[in-house]
Amino acid sequence: MLPVRFERPLAWRLLFGGCLFSLLALNGSAFAAEYGDLSGQFLFDGEIPERELLVRKGDAAAKDAAVCSAESVLSDALVVDAETKGIANVFVYLLRASDVHPDLKAGSEEEVVFDQKGCRFFPHALFVRTDQKVRVLSDDPVSHNTHTYPLRNQSVNFLLQANDRKGETVSNPIPELLPMKVECDIHRHMRAYWLVLDHPYAAITDEQGKFTIEKLPAGTHKLRVWHELVGWIDREFEVTIAAGEKTEAPPVKVPAARFEEN
Repeated sequence: MLPVRFERPLAWRLLFGGCLFSLLALNGSAFAAEYGDLSGQFLFDGEIPERELLVRKGDAAAKDAAVCSAESVLSDALVVDAETKGIANVFVYLLRASDVHPDLKAGSEEEVVFDQKGCRFFPHALFVRTDQKVRVLSDDPVSHNTHTYPLRNQSVNFLLQANDRKGETVSNPIPELLPMKVECDIHRHMRAYWLVLDHPYAAITDEQGKFTIEKLPAGTHKLRVWHELVGWIDREFEVTIAAGEKTEAPPVKVPAARFEEN
């Protein structure tokens, strides 16, 4: 005897398929709502200071003067926007993350670029993840060296020849607790900072002091806020992220005196 086949009615199959689709769509919506974006701004509270002059244009006494003093070099340590009073190069980050949005599990790029031009580092402040490499380049017709000062990773100190556009790569597989200093020992005025984390929840303020961190887990977080002249502006910058929404933190004014304490 041939086995009997029980065919499900077409209406039943359509109903089941529709329910499954609705369930998947519902889960997708709920999943998307578990995260939200954060933005904010850090402002200088006081009279805007002039940027420190590190190398004067035409200074024949400067190291590699033909290149390094071809133009005046101003410090990037404290850069305040004249219009908004926004403070650039402030690091805002979550120290640890137990939950990371699936889109951000890995760095968007395998490498991030760290360049040198006019005897300055570009960018002055850099965020890099542990699964990314930093490719160090030079666009100057003189030699530079790159010397890192991490707390947890292996320090590096290597020479780049003039106009090296292939460069060297640096790996930092361990997350750091705070931004590390990076210097050129040949040209002592050259300094930058790298923040290394094993998750994506960090930002560096732009020229207007603004920052955005995307797809943070919903809930309350205590972020760290760090600037090279101040150290900790705030070790527990508390924000509450609304699920599926863009949260804007109130602007934070940092007193001018804080930049003169260290």
